[in-house]
Amino acid sequence: MNWEQLLSLRRQGDTHKRLRKEQDETRLGFEVDYDRIIFSAAFRSLQDKTQVIPLSKTDFVHTRLTHSLEVSVVGRSLGRIAGKKILEKHPYLKEVHGYHFNDFGAIVAAAALAHDIGNPPFGHSGEKAIGEYFKTGNGQHYRSELSEKEYQDIIDFEGNSNGLKLLTETREGVQGGLRLSYATLGAFMKYPKESLPKKPTAHIADKKFGFFQTERHFFEEVAKELGLNQTRQGKDSSFSRHPLTYLVEAADDICYTIIDFEDGINLGLIPEDFALEYLIKLVKDSINTKKYNEMVYMEDRLSYLRALAISTLITDVIQVFVENEEAILDGTFGVSLLDKSKYKAQISDIIQLSVEKVYQSQEVIEKEIAGYRIISDILDVYTSALVQKTKGQASNYDRLVVKTLPAFYQRTEDLSIYQILLNTCCYVASLSDGAAVHIHNKIMGRHL
Repeated sequence: MNWEQLLSLRRQGDTHKRLRKEQDETRLGFEVDYDRIIFSAAFRSLQDKTQVIPLSKTDFVHTRLTHSLEVSVVGRSLGRIAGKKILEKHPYLKEVHGYHFNDFGAIVAAAALAHDIGNPPFGHSGEKAIGEYFKTGNGQHYRSELSEKEYQDIIDFEGNSNGLKLLTETREGVQGGLRLSYATLGAFMKYPKESLPKKPTAHIADKKFGFFQTERHFFEEVAKELGLNQTRQGKDSSFSRHPLTYLVEAADDICYTIIDFEDGINLGLIPEDFALEYLIKLVKDSINTKKYNEMVYMEDRLSYLRALAISTLITDVIQVFVENEEAILDGTFGVSLLDKSKYKAQISDIIQLSVEKVYQSQEVIEKEIAGYRIISDILDVYTSALVQKTKGQASNYDRLVVKTLPAFYQRTEDLSIYQILLNTCCYVASLSDGAAVHIHNKIMGRHL
């Protein structure tokens, strides 16, 4: 893979090549990507989607929205620093093509901003709830009407794949969704493969899948435009990661490691002294002990350690990225950047404590159980109504149910059963936590 091709400004539907030297510096194409994402309805819904604690009533806890904004900030820093070093190593990118280090920051920031845009309500348990409905719930009777890959798409429903669908899906009068640059879409795609074969290798890019069958052809177009290495030939679509994806992933890893931990402390789930000790171990080489000891309030000490920890990990990630650039470009770098961090032991300790004290806390478990039931019930009502409609067997109840959906999701004409089921999953995934609870109460007859 080569950087010139990887930094493509092309957008879906373009007939002419977009050259970096011809870009308006006051509104660069990669920066337009960021604007389009932040003004989208899908991004706004993240303000009421779970990051750590579902349906939390405290101001301390991050939502997917605040998490995504923070990841984009860290991602921008990572992209700019990496971009500066890449341009020093490959000066032709600037001298011949006109790229600047800020371009790398803009691409990573936009992809990072969108990294959770396809996630369902109730956190990662929401993904599992959608899949379980079709794997072990009432949805499993659709199995015979789907191909192997179509069925796998649904039983392993992926927020990353749904994110690509949201960003690129054509609607009547809106060609190509948000029409983001291919460079940003490439950086966004953490898992550039389809749902089968499942985990064919131990390479991190094969851990999950990054697109549904409905987006396969467009995904392949983007991958070929960017020059991503094809890792399997024949009927299976699989490519190497875009190198900047590693920075998007690192930004996410840094934020959830440090900031989810911070949420646990603020909520009282993790004892302050115990938690601060873990963070101090991470930043012991750079902490200003005098400054730290002068801080009277826990919030200030925690804020100082958080900022220092993020800065420490940014520096470390850049070093790993630069040292492994060749392996990343040829597709053989098979782990995340933080897996090669010299602070891996400290990171693992923090994550383990977060798992024990926060992610598996009683409050989280109880709300995730409720989320499973809510998602299953909503899917049951809507999939049945839509499938009955497409088969011409809709009851009056089915017709009433369908009318409660947004117009785009009411369509069944010329759609396969797979497309109808997938659209319904994507509708449920688009709901915020609060909206899912509200709709569930309505369709279950609890509220009028």
